[in-house]
Amino acid sequence: MSVASVAQLRRAGRRRWWAPALLLALAAAQPLAAQTRDAGLDSLAAEARDEERHEQDERANLFDSGSSTIEGKTYRLVIVTPSPLRELLERHLDLARFASEDDVSDTELGRLMAAAPAQVQSLLEPEGFFEPEVEIGRSDAAAASGGTLPTVTLRVRPGVQARISRLQLELQGPLLDSVNAGDERAQNRWRRAQRRWSLDEGELFTQRAWSRSKTALLADLRSYGYPTASFLGTSAHVDAAQASVRLFVATDSGPLFRVGSVRIEGLQRTPESAALNVRPFDLGTIFSEQMLIDYQEALSKVGLYDGIAVELDTSEPEQADDAVVIARLRERKFQEATFSVGYSTDTGPRFGIEYTHRRLFDTDWIFSARANIGSLERSLSVDLLSYPKQGGWRHLVGASADYLDAGGSITQTRRLRVGRSLDSLRFTRLVFAEFNETALETTTQRGIDRAIWANYQWTRRDVNNLVFPTRGTIWTLQGGGGYARDSDQQQGPFGRVQGRLVWYMPLGGGWLLQARGEGATILTRDEVELPDSLKFRAGGDDSVRGYAYQSLGPQRDGSTVGGNVMATGSVEVMHRLSERWRDWYGAVFVDAGNAADSWDGFDAALGYGVGIRWRSPIGPLRMDVAYGQQVKQARLHFSVGLSF
Repeated sequence: MSVASVAQLRRAGRRRWWAPALLLALAAAQPLAAQTRDAGLDSLAAEARDEERHEQDERANLFDSGSSTIEGKTYRLVIVTPSPLRELLERHLDLARFASEDDVSDTELGRLMAAAPAQVQSLLEPEGFFEPEVEIGRSDAAAASGGTLPTVTLRVRPGVQARISRLQLELQGPLLDSVNAGDERAQNRWRRAQRRWSLDEGELFTQRAWSRSKTALLADLRSYGYPTASFLGTSAHVDAAQASVRLFVATDSGPLFRVGSVRIEGLQRTPESAALNVRPFDLGTIFSEQMLIDYQEALSKVGLYDGIAVELDTSEPEQADDAVVIARLRERKFQEATFSVGYSTDTGPRFGIEYTHRRLFDTDWIFSARANIGSLERSLSVDLLSYPKQGGWRHLVGASADYLDAGGSITQTRRLRVGRSLDSLRFTRLVFAEFNETALETTTQRGIDRAIWANYQWTRRDVNNLVFPTRGTIWTLQGGGGYARDSDQQQGPFGRVQGRLVWYMPLGGGWLLQARGEGATILTRDEVELPDSLKFRAGGDDSVRGYAYQSLGPQRDGSTVGGNVMATGSVEVMHRLSERWRDWYGAVFVDAGNAADSWDGFDAALGYGVGIRWRSPIGPLRMDVAYGQQVKQARLHFSVGLSF
């Protein structure tokens, strides 16, 4: 069998008004974000190489022999050698560790001194120093002149750190056969695996870098297509006299695995179809570790399982082209009650209770009833959600009643809704038809408006962490239309469109950027009033800080009501407070936005301030102090939630 070397393949590889403006600017930035995601693998490899070269730069500058003194109880130890090797010896050398003991005799001290040169040799070899010169001596002059401790001096000249003189990466197995047959996909696959190797010819050798490179190479092959990849042999041949190391790695790819079927285990009361219908890959697809992660995430969203383990069966390599993915599931209790408490400056303290039955009347439907009670906002809802159907879609039927006291007006809304939803790892889709009846009460008026309408909502999440994202984007778009009749008996058709984009990006130096833009509009005849709950307001924690919750919008009789247009934007920069407090961040931000009856009357309100973020075990905590320029006062914004 022929062998492809790293040098050959690498040579082959080298041949071969403001709110709309903000939304447009964020959208224009998407090609850059896409390029960043597409280059993610190369970025990871580059980061590993940069880290390795940083370590090498530190060791390449070992030209001054500093010293450190350890004041022990029975002897004083002076270590003379360059840093960072000095710190290594202080941590691991027996002479350094036993210095704190109070019962080290002269005989024991002599034994420790005699063992020190060999220990230094064993500690420095993994750092690439194979011929260190070690001198050790003891001075009792201090004790003889009235001092209390003898002094042991350890002098280490590490010599020249070894470099990689030759690197040979060899591939064998089915992947090599495909490479030699000119399969472009296979060639790209092998090049990608090689890019994970961070220890190249001419670079300084350390055992840590050698182990890290081997692990990264094998992990990459196993992560996509070749889960049984293994090493046929690895060696590092050291020439101490020449301060050089020759590296050899031979890898057997093993067969290419494709998923032929999915086997569900552990179910007793729920059908297998609920688990099979959320499968995020097609049968016949090349295996990847991400495939298993995505499937496990999809199963967790079904709401039927509390124990989930997904794995590929690799016990029969000869069946690699028809491999089996095994999902081991443990069903959740059919009936469950959940209580929640929380607080935010938008709506004040709140208490909630939810009851769930996961197989109502022994059918493939989940029933849930929720009640949330707060000082300014209250809601009651009942919902039926089907088990996942083919393609992961789920039917839904729901009814709700909501009460909101905000901006000097009281809004009471009742809804009846029927629709379908699809919730995958990156996308959420919701389509529904709804009857909406909303009563709006201001200081002098009360009216009831009704509408029948249909809506489609689409969300895309491309972020590195759903709980506390620092890179990527979240898009939400929705559009719908229907027919409305207001309290003055005016009626007619309407359209409703809304979009929101949040963009997260590291800025370097530990700084993080978060930019948000949102816009919405209603299309209808001026004389037709829609239910206020279908209109738009601004202000609050996730809108324009510095203003009370939903307090920005058109004014009617001194009360804030919903508007036909809305736009908000925010730019926030965060930085970790310290390396010790890694989950705490400081933030500065500027928000702007408003809601109005029309774009002609739109006037953005500005808010800005500072805040603190905590990535807590129960979810993110945010506390901000923001100054609302329009109301000329500061406002505290705080939100955190807890479920049990």
